[in-house]
Amino acid sequence: MDALISQLRYLKKLLRRRGRTAEEAEDLVQDAFVRMQEYCREGGCVREPRAFLARTVLNLAVDARRRDRRDLYEKQPIEELYLVDLTPSPDEVFAADQRLLSIRRSLAGLSERTQTAFFLHRLEGFSYAEIALRLGVSASAVEKHIATAVARLAMERHRI
Repeated sequence: MDALISQLRYLKKLLRRRGRTAEEAEDLVQDAFVRMQEYCREGGCVREPRAFLARTVLNLAVDARRRDRRDLYEKQPIEELYLVDLTPSPDEVFAADQRLLSIRRSLAGLSERTQTAFFLHRLEGFSYAEIALRLGVSASAVEKHIATAVARLAMERHRI
């Protein structure tokens, strides 16, 4: 009985290491035992049950993975599919341009370096360290430039 429990644990662990959930591993192990029983019932002889079960459970896992992945692909040609256009609408582009223009106006009185640091961070996604390297200043200086820009924008927002 202990050998059986040990074998069950081993097979479940084997499947879990290969990315299966606990429930999937349980089902696959059970299927492997059923397959071994059917094989023996049909007259087959299993000399190494541990190896037989391990190979069977791995094969079942591969088959299950293939079945899971089969539904990921659409069978229709791409020309026949209705695809959603995720690009922004002209109104959204116009609104974004207007917001950017408003931000540029709000920051107009600040130094060129402050504006550059702010836009590199917010629009281009550069980190403070990357901006510091690009502008030849410390990361702390970049932080202060961006804080200045954000403070200016906050003041402008409250003014409106």
